[in-house]
Amino acid sequence: MIAKEVDSYIRRLQNKERELVRAIAKYETDGRESKDSETQDFMDRANHTYTKETLFQKSDSDRATLGLVQAALERADDGSFGLCIECGRLVERKRLDAVPWARHCINCQKLQDEGQL
Repeated sequence: MIAKEVDSYIRRLQNKERELVRAIAKYETDGRESKDSETQDFMDRANHTYTKETLFQKSDSDRATLGLVQAALERADDGSFGLCIECGRLVERKRLDAVPWARHCINCQKLQDEGQL
């Protein structure tokens, strides 16, 4: 992969990293600042609890994606970006275009999804 292409992916990854960091901070702030009111009925409290839990789940999901994005940026720094971490072959360009933090080529991803990696 040529340096110009890698730079394009790096910019996308950096933008995604900033987006995720902002989203995580917002989810956590919204979840912490949300107060239960003692005057709420049972259904209101259940809804409030569900909403709060959903915010924390989104935060956890975004944290996982953030870890993958940061790992991809580290691979860009060490020169291994775009290579499958399992087999060492090039990750397909269409895959990187869709998911720039992809760690596996399509074949290895299928194996991982099937629990064979």
